[in-house]
Amino acid sequence: MFRMQSFSLLRMFGYFFVLVLAGCGGVSNEPVPKALLAENVLFSSYQESPKYLDSTSSYSNNETPWTYAVYEPPLKYHYLKRPYELIPRTLTEMPSVKFLSKDGKTLSVQTPAEQIAESVFELKIEKGILYQPHPAFAKSEKGEYRYLTLKESEFEGKRRPYDFEHMGTRELLAEDYAYAIKRLANPRIKSPSYGFLSEKIVGLGDYGKLIKGFNEKLKEGKSAREVGPFGHLPWLDFREHVLSGVEVIDSHTLRIRVVGKYPQFKYWLAMTFFAPIPWEVDAFYSQAGMARQNLNSDTWPVGTGPYMLTEYIPNARMELVRNPNYRGVPYPCEGEASDKEKGLLKDCGQKTPFVDKVVSVIEKEETAVVTKFIQGYYDIPKLERGEPGIGYQVSIQDGTGRAKELLDRKIQLPSTIQVGFWHFGFNWLDPVVGLGKTPEDRIRNKKLRQALAIAFDFEEYVSIFEDDRAKVNHSVVVPGLFGNDLSKNNPVVYDQMPDDKFKRKSIEVAQKLLAEAGYPNGRDFKTGQPLILNYDAQGVGPGYKARLDWVSKQFAKLNIQIEIRNTDYNRFQDKMRKGSAQFFFWGWLADYPDPENFLFLLYGPNSKAKFDGENASNFTHPEYDQLFDRMKDLEDTPERAAMIGRMVAIMQDEMPMLFGWSEEFGGAYHQWVGNGKPSNIIRDSLPYLRIDAPLRTRKIKEWNQAIWWPLVVLPMILLAISWPAWKALRRRQSQRAVQATVQSQRDR
Repeated sequence: MFRMQSFSLLRMFGYFFVLVLAGCGGVSNEPVPKALLAENVLFSSYQESPKYLDSTSSYSNNETPWTYAVYEPPLKYHYLKRPYELIPRTLTEMPSVKFLSKDGKTLSVQTPAEQIAESVFELKIEKGILYQPHPAFAKSEKGEYRYLTLKESEFEGKRRPYDFEHMGTRELLAEDYAYAIKRLANPRIKSPSYGFLSEKIVGLGDYGKLIKGFNEKLKEGKSAREVGPFGHLPWLDFREHVLSGVEVIDSHTLRIRVVGKYPQFKYWLAMTFFAPIPWEVDAFYSQAGMARQNLNSDTWPVGTGPYMLTEYIPNARMELVRNPNYRGVPYPCEGEASDKEKGLLKDCGQKTPFVDKVVSVIEKEETAVVTKFIQGYYDIPKLERGEPGIGYQVSIQDGTGRAKELLDRKIQLPSTIQVGFWHFGFNWLDPVVGLGKTPEDRIRNKKLRQALAIAFDFEEYVSIFEDDRAKVNHSVVVPGLFGNDLSKNNPVVYDQMPDDKFKRKSIEVAQKLLAEAGYPNGRDFKTGQPLILNYDAQGVGPGYKARLDWVSKQFAKLNIQIEIRNTDYNRFQDKMRKGSAQFFFWGWLADYPDPENFLFLLYGPNSKAKFDGENASNFTHPEYDQLFDRMKDLEDTPERAAMIGRMVAIMQDEMPMLFGWSEEFGGAYHQWVGNGKPSNIIRDSLPYLRIDAPLRTRKIKEWNQAIWWPLVVLPMILLAISWPAWKALRRRQSQRAVQATVQSQRDR
């Protein structure tokens, strides 16, 4: 009995010692292997796995770190210069542009826009640019493609393209850019840009109809299962169909014809919609069974960029590795006046990229991101977002949170003005908050929207959730854009004050509008039933609850009830494409710094539900659309300003959305990260960043020291606690032994 108890006590001590040793001998929350921290690798995190990495369909912010690292559109933005400046990426020079009349005659650049029938852009592509290694390019000794006519059994068990034995590459050609433009019309892959560009690129609309008809013929006689996500239709080879507005002049020259005068087309040439697509890659991924193996461009993009995506484990980790075929573009030697002082010109002329690998780990909770970033395990908290950097600035300013650690660890926190905004939208297709079916409905619904616009106190939101580091918007023309000064006061929502300032209208005004809309005190005047609206949000995690509560509070001011439908971002996007939301929350980051890129968010032909465009409110207004068609073709002149002013007045009156706020965009970089300059316009920043891995290793070791004192103190505490029990147990055992001896003697 005693020996068994002693063994249990010793075993308990042993287990305790092992647990203490495990807890004190190292840091248990390292998101990556310790050995990797000493290598030339950049570490970061992401919140949700990207849904579309195919350049034809990708358009969300959380996809851009990967797409702009892999793909190369013809143009890009100068990394350091502000204002933003377009420069060649794969071209030898900026595209040349000439204007044509209806009869094909060349016009001067001073010709009024209404007299220009076409703008012709000519692109000269740099020779010698190679694609990343990929099995689609692999050829046999006879020069035949190895993997473009596979049977499904031949690639079973292959999780990545790099699991194939042979790889290949080839040179970037003009036909690859032409193929990509044609592929925008692919009816099997929805492109958010097609609806708009089909009206801009000569012949693209008709080309889309042609391809759609051709695809329908391929479906004839097949069941829904056969043409579904894991079914199979023959590959659509876009080389077989001519697009009149896109012409391959020679192997390295491409000509694109654009309808009318459209100065903003140059910005599109810096977007991944215009990244090259080799026909071999499209054919490779179009083979039967590939989709079932998750082998497609949405998961494994192929490009000529500085990196290639070599690891994609959904909801776990993504890895970019240096493209061995990349030519190495020199780091810029000029920028803003302050860039030299900030050390941003030290790498002048050095070939990029500087980092060999980028590893990003999924993190659902913000607290985990902050903790691991402060510890040094993440060099940048999140690749695609600027909120962490601003949050850290606020902590330092207020002396709260982990301000001391941020300062002590010399974390770099540069910031800039974000060209974008967060907003709440009304679905114009909805019978309650949208356009309505009758003239009476339209008036009622507009007054309901206006009442909510007054009730939503964005000044309060910015103060509470943004620490006053954001600006409340009065239209979609956000700060930093031409025409923003025309929308500084929304007369529907604000009263002009004598000191040239403005004040949000009282809630009584909103309540009066609500009653005029037919909902006095939040109830339908006909049925007496409470007004209930559905709110579709895309918040993830418990930290978002406070914001949802704030939204509920704004509705409660008018006694309107809401049903919150909070989903992940991928499901939210599906709802928006179907037009099934009623009231929703979304954000927009500029593709390019021009008001047209924001005003098109309310352009009818850009409707999300009807044309898969970016008009998520599905707003349509004949005068607004006509003004947009004229405004978009103009340079920044007084005439353009006047048109923008009228468009702003229309949106402020109709209120298809609540214009929300624009945030600051902040970077957060550890002291060993070089060349960090945050921007929500420039998406291809990864190749410019530099890592001092030895410094990172030293600092992580210094900041995450093992704590050894529990190995001595805690066992002593346990021993002190258990010693009395052990003595008592010995006494009981001795007493029992004596009693047993006495009883034995009596028995004799």
